[in-house]
Formats: sequence, structure tokens, C-alpha cells
Amino acid sequence: MTAESTVTDPIAAAGTSTIAADIAIVGGGLAGSLAASVLARAGHRVALVDKRAVPADEFRVEKIGGHQLEMFRRLGFIDALASAGCRYDRVLNVREGKVVDVTVGRAYGLPYADLVAMARSQLPDPSSLIVDEVAAITSSDGVQHLALASGRRIDARLVVLATGMAGALGYKLGIKRRVLAERHSISFGFTIARRDGAPFDFEALTCYGERTADGVDYLSLFPVRAGMRANLFMFRDPTDPVMRDLRRDTEATLLRLLPGLQNFLGDFRVTDRVQNWVMDLSVVEGHLQPGIVLIGDAFQTNCPAAGTGVARLLVDVERLCTEYAPRWLATAGMGTEKISQFYSDPDKIAADQQSLKMAHFRQALTSRNDLSWDMRRRLHFLRRSITHRVDQMRPGWLAQVRSALRA
Repeated sequence: MTAESTVTDPIAAAGTSTIAADIAIVGGGLAGSLAASVLARAGHRVALVDKRAVPADEFRVEKIGGHQLEMFRRLGFIDALASAGCRYDRVLNVREGKVVDVTVGRAYGLPYADLVAMARSQLPDPSSLIVDEVAAITSSDGVQHLALASGRRIDARLVVLATGMAGALGYKLGIKRRVLAERHSISFGFTIARRDGAPFDFEALTCYGERTADGVDYLSLFPVRAGMRANLFMFRDPTDPVMRDLRRDTEATLLRLLPGLQNFLGDFRVTDRVQNWVMDLSVVEGHLQPGIVLIGDAFQTNCPAAGTGVARLLVDVERLCTEYAPRWLATAGMGTEKISQFYSDPDKIAADQQSLKMAHFRQALTSRNDLSWDMRRRLHFLRRSITHRVDQMRPGWLAQVRSALRA
């Protein structure tokens, strides 16, 4: 099967027993849906397989900002993201009841399900989404065969595994997950509102932990269409009773952990279900196989507190879908010599390493109570506070200095 014979013919109808595609993407979360849209818009026949027609209401990525926006722009999703998300431009950063500094820059808040739906909406042909489940994959240097739970089959030159942390399919292929840090971090997600119905006095707010014993990295508050969303990131034993308290008596427990928060929230309440997630840091082994490539969490997990997961995912999507996959499809074969090019990509390696580095840094900055880390923590927030005060006295001066240093 050549690239010329596959990029122009429409994908086979979903009712047929065998579906022919250039690329089969397994997993229709954010990574898989973005990859499918990028590849399909480039003219490749894509089969995106997910067991849900509508994205699940999961507690995952809920805000996009900073350099992530530039990556969404390069991939062609920025307008759709702006339409789906709730924009904010200013984040008040506080600790111990006092303002540390203010972050200025565009960002968007939106539920994970809406983010995935946005990515899927960019598929040129909605029938590219196949609601089914992959039961088995047979790979080779040529064509890959995917057996679906419905009895249908997909034949594709390349398979992209975007299955997140679900490891059953990879395990069947001999791909195993190596845990680097078990139960590394815990995240909580919920929505809050003032009891009097009035708006909060900030667009968005980040409140950092005050005591190392509490294991609180920070609470991030940002707008979504349903109200003010709260993401709490912690490094603490998941079996600690405080985890139960956060689910059952969220308001009181939150103020106990972050007493300085009361100055900014006033009298508030939680308006929806409290969700939480325990994350292991892990990487896969045995993944270099003909015709199969892993992206996003399927390859390496991230620490949510570090905020590097989306950036890693976008690097994977951009490098695979705009550089490697089109080049691989242009020539015969899909052996490991091709697949290894993606895993050896300098940008991908740098993003993966930076993600792990930041995971360990956030944990140490939050929880380590030895003298060196205590001093480092104090200097970290002192430097930010001084920088903020200087910028208030001479607006724009720091930006000019940074620009000059980069020149």
C-alpha cells in the first residue's frame, strides 16, 4: 500500500467488516483526537477508535495557557479552543494570605470533555471516529491489523496508541509500564461559588501551600462556563484521613490547609461533585515495535502539579503528525527504523525529561523540610515578590530587561 493510493480515497463505511486506513489511532482522548484531526486535515485516511461517542466527564486537563497556546495555534486549533473555553488574562498568586505576584497572559478554562470534543470537532469527516473497542493488534513491517470488539477489522499502515494509562492493549503487545514514583501526587477538582451569589474579586487565583507537613503544592482557581473551577494539587499519602475530609467537608478542610485563602474567597461553597486522582510517574518499556507508536500518557505519565502534561502531549502530536508520520507514509514499510526516529526526536526527549524534572522539583519544593530546601523555598517566593514590586513601580521594565537578555 503506497501513500498515493491511500490519501485520496475515503475511509470505508463503518458498517463494513474491514476498514482500510493510513493511520489507526487507538484512544479518543485529547492526544488521540488532536492527532486524528491534524492527520485527517493533511489528507490522510484516519480511523480514530474510541469506545465512547461522547467524551467522558473525566477530571483531567482543565486549563490551557502560556506557551501551550502557541502550540495549539501552530496545530490549527486556537480558534476552536477560544470558542470552547472561558478566557481569562490575569492570575493573582498568593501565599500566607498575601499577594506574591500577578501572572498576566491569556489562558482558557474548560472541562476536559469539552476540550476533547473541541479536538474531535476539527475532524474533516465525522465518520473517522469509530465507536468500538480494539481487542487485539497484529503488527508487522507492512500493514497492521486491528481486531475490534464488534467483529470488524481495521487495516492500517501505522497504529498510534493514545490510550492514556490504560495498559491492557499494550500489555498484549509486550509493552510494559515501569513505575518511577508510585502515588507521586494527588489532584482534586471541584467548582465553587460565593454563598451570596456575588462574583469573586479576581479573574483567577493561585494559592500556594503554607506548611510542608500539609503537602499542599497549590490551589488553582480559574473560570469555566459553569463557574469558578478549583484544582488542588498535593504530595501526600492517598490513605491519609485528610483525603476523606477533602471529599466530605471540602470547604472547611481547604481553609484548614490554606488558612490565608479566606481573605480572598470570603464565604464560599462547593457546587458540584469533588473528584480526585492519584498519579504514578511511569514510563513504558518494550515500546519500539514495527508499525506502532505511543504518544502522550501512553508513553509517559506526568505530574499534574508540574503543568507539563499538555505541553508534552502537544510536542508528541506536533512532531509525529507534522514531521514523521507523513514522511513514513511516503515510502514503503513501517519498520522499527522508522518508528525509532520519533522516540529519538530531540524535542520529544527534551519535553519528556523536562516533565520528569519538574515533577520532582514541585514535590521537593512542596514537601522537603531540610534546611537547603527551606531556604530555596523562601528565596523562590521572595524573588517572585520582589520582582512583582519592582514591576509595579516601573511597569514594563522587567520585560525590557528579559528581552535584552534574550537578544
